[in-house]
Amino acid sequence: MNDTLLIAVYAFLGAAVAGLAGAGVLRLIRRRSLTVSLAVVAAVAVTAMLAGTLAVAEAMFLSPHDLSVVTTVAAMAAVVSLLTALLLGRWVVARSEELAVAARSFGDGGDFTAPEQPATAELSALSRELAATSARLAESRERERALEASRRELVAWISHDLRTPLAGLRAMSEALEDGVAADPRRYLRQIRTEVERLNGMVGDLFELSRIHAGTLALSPSRISLYDLVSDALAGVDPLAREHGVRLVGDHVEPVPVEVDGKEMSRVLGNLLVNAIRRTPADGTVAVTAGRSHEGVVLSVSDGCGGIPEHDLPRVFDTGWRGTDARTPPAGAGLGLAIVRGIVEAHQGRATVRNITGGCRFEVTLPAAGV
Repeated sequence: MNDTLLIAVYAFLGAAVAGLAGAGVLRLIRRRSLTVSLAVVAAVAVTAMLAGTLAVAEAMFLSPHDLSVVTTVAAMAAVVSLLTALLLGRWVVARSEELAVAARSFGDGGDFTAPEQPATAELSALSRELAATSARLAESRERERALEASRRELVAWISHDLRTPLAGLRAMSEALEDGVAADPRRYLRQIRTEVERLNGMVGDLFELSRIHAGTLALSPSRISLYDLVSDALAGVDPLAREHGVRLVGDHVEPVPVEVDGKEMSRVLGNLLVNAIRRTPADGTVAVTAGRSHEGVVLSVSDGCGGIPEHDLPRVFDTGWRGTDARTPPAGAGLGLAIVRGIVEAHQGRATVRNITGGCRFEVTLPAAGV
């Protein structure tokens, strides 16, 4: 075996023994601080180099003086390396502690603010991830607050809307029971009207609960958008005549869509009823439908005069009814929430924007495959 190979073998064995010992020490102190771990890593590296050097020096039978020189140089290098590792370890630990303090703001419901002092690439990447997570949590908290406010408004408005017809039903039933009703047939017709109104409200609540629970079962089929719009216009024509509103559906293309016909008829019906009730007499409600680069777009335009800009983001919220929340046309504030739920269940999108003299509700659906 030549000298070079022999030196390599001795150096490897000495370094391997030191490395195995260091690995054992690291395993024993794996729950200690990062500073200690970095110091041990540096010590292992220096010790491995020192062990290999000394093993080779012993094998080469150096003189005591030369061996002492080699040992002193290696020992000084080890001391400097350990001190450097300790200083760097304390710096890294200080940065990590600052990051931990900043991360505690999550638990207090605050926003994450990254430490201003420079840190390692890994800690900087962790800071960016924490900042992104903080932004998502803030959005989630805002949505939760909006949903909670919407639920409270819904409970208050539903209670109000239920109390009025129930009080009327009770008064009319008592009048019929006591035989003091001047026109019993009119009372019975009014009772039927109120019962149908309450039944519609309960139906809307049930539909909305299925949407929120994710149990809305769809049965999609290939339908022409022209037929869907024609049926919806025919269904709301009596209401439009009663309010003196003109229905226009001249710009509807016979585009095929894959939708649940029953649920999409409900979407169109809710949009049209909402538009008719908010359009003044002699006004126009226009329906258009056609292809776009995003799929198929169905729009309903009314003459309501427009929606305040600060209310536009809330139009599809559960229970939202705008400024006329206590007037009969406002309803229970569930129709547009149901519209958005059904459209999103079809992988579509429902939006609203103001136009001249009113607003336009748009439903975007995926185009049917060829």
